[in-house]
Amino acid sequence: MADEVRTALVTGAGSGIGRAIATALVQAGYRLVAADIDEASVGQLAAEFGADLVFPLRLDVTDKPTVDGLLDRIPAAIQPIDVLVNNAGHDIGGRTRFDIGSADDWSNIIDTNLAGTMRVTRAILPQMVACNRGDIVNMSSISAIRLVPDMAAYTASKAGIRAFTDVLRGDLAETAIRVTEILPGLTRTNIIRKRHRGDEQVEREYFERYKVALEPEDIARSVMFALSQPPHMQIAQMYILPINRW
Repeated sequence: MADEVRTALVTGAGSGIGRAIATALVQAGYRLVAADIDEASVGQLAAEFGADLVFPLRLDVTDKPTVDGLLDRIPAAIQPIDVLVNNAGHDIGGRTRFDIGSADDWSNIIDTNLAGTMRVTRAILPQMVACNRGDIVNMSSISAIRLVPDMAAYTASKAGIRAFTDVLRGDLAETAIRVTEILPGLTRTNIIRKRHRGDEQVEREYFERYKVALEPEDIARSVMFALSQPPHMQIAQMYILPINRW
């Protein structure tokens, strides 16, 4: 059992925090299912680490039939899934007053960040319950608890993840499955550029304004810390902030 290679599935593994977590998991000896809507990005991960360690998977977490059949798309030889990291998410169209922003943008944020997390978890969890082991790591945000105007949909999605994670931990309290919520503060990823639909100038000014930001590797180290704890112990929640925030 000690020499067993464990398998981790990371959504949104193609860039930013997801890619950093995926890299850390492979470096720690995990076999990885790297899932992302951008197939080329996870293909690069597989090319970097090798097909024996990384199985790239195109996955749109809002595509309900595809997500529901997720395990059917993963080779049986690398199952069961021991670690699920629900990282896929975005804020496209965000930082806009609710009545001015697009209803389609708001719905898509909720569908991706919250409903996507719940649906992927539902697809994987029965297998974990049957094995009576596993880790679920849900990527929330400091926005779940510190409310900022003009971020209604993103805040609602992350607050929903927080509530979902807490209830899920209660649901699984009689099992050996651990459930962790990660709440990062400002992290230097492409979320700001995507929020503003590719505007690099806005992205640059945003990070300059706040001066200090976390790096994706900081969040990956925090995830690996949670996973490295003894089986009887779970890290329920972890807040990670830049040094100049409170």
